[in-house]
Amino acid sequence: MHSIEIPVLTAALRWRYATKSFDSAKKIPQNVFDALLDTLVLTPSSFGIQPWKFIVVQDPALRAELQPASWNQPQVTEASHFIVLAAREAIASAQVDAWIAHIARVRGVPEASLADYRGRMAGFLAAMDDEQKFAWASRQTYIALGQLMTSAALLAVDTCPLEGILPPAYDVALGLAGSGYRTVVACALGYRSAGDKYALMPKSRFEREQVVEYR
Repeated sequence: MHSIEIPVLTAALRWRYATKSFDSAKKIPQNVFDALLDTLVLTPSSFGIQPWKFIVVQDPALRAELQPASWNQPQVTEASHFIVLAAREAIASAQVDAWIAHIARVRGVPEASLADYRGRMAGFLAAMDDEQKFAWASRQTYIALGQLMTSAALLAVDTCPLEGILPPAYDVALGLAGSGYRTVVACALGYRSAGDKYALMPKSRFEREQVVEYR
């Protein structure tokens, strides 16, 4: 494992901004986008259970349908790629069992050896109702969004997270009813337009001393 230089990391994060205008003529190369999908798949989650689904919206007509449900933000249709991040509505014992079975296969161990782990996971989930489970899964999904945006910045790909959307309208357009998933947030990816004035604005953040405490 090779570490990147610290200045490379900080420069990428200072370069990144919520891109308001994308160059629709510039497309993300397939190998780069595949790498970004890998970063989503590799996102850490509580218990490793990955309570999410990532929907790559490729159909231009569908993206146009989603735009009115996104405060008519142009990024929805202008960006090279558009991903909707959905969270599982309610994690039931079947999902827990499937995850335990997958771990056992990958690690080459008997499922019985994971009984204690399964019990802790099941006990944690049993303490919540379905809406609380969805809220928990939604918070997990934001971890994936953050990992995607940071990885994109390191690959010089612009992003814009879109929380200003109408999730129920997205669910209808994407046919998520009955799927067990609901829309949480979306992310546009591509390359900034030369005319996006926000690209040249200084990044405004509070000083480290104002947001970091040591106890």
